[in-house]
This record gives sequence, C-alpha cells and structure tokens, in this order.
Amino acid sequence: MAVAKELLEILVCPKCRGEIKEKGMFLVCKNCKLAYPVLDGDVPDMLIDDAWPLEKAEEADFKHNLRL
Repeated sequence: MAVAKELLEILVCPKCRGEIKEKGMFLVCKNCKLAYPVLDGDVPDMLIDDAWPLEKAEEADFKHNLRL
C-alpha cells in the first residue's frame, strides 16, 4: 500500500476524529477498532459505512499475505 505520507499526516478517523495508522491493506483507528480499506493501492475509503471491524481486517490482511 502506498498512501502518500502527506495524506496520512492529515487524515483522522471520520467516526471519532482519532489517529489513523497504516496497517496492511487498511488505515486503522485503534480507538474505534475500525479499519478503512485502501482501494487500488493508494486511495483510502474513509466512509464509516465501508469500514471493517478491526478483527476482520486483520484476518483479511493475514490471508492476503499468505497468497503473496
């Protein structure tokens, strides 16, 4: 994933306004335990309705890494 560093510095969780961290194929908010998918490798989908529960995102990342 290659979300621009400058973009990561200004993005916040749309639900709680908390800090977002890059983790695998997602941008993760530890406060809400939500993971926002990154589309096409560099476009974050920051819609709350599209967010994944953190547990499911970690599982998807694990499965994706197994295929690599």
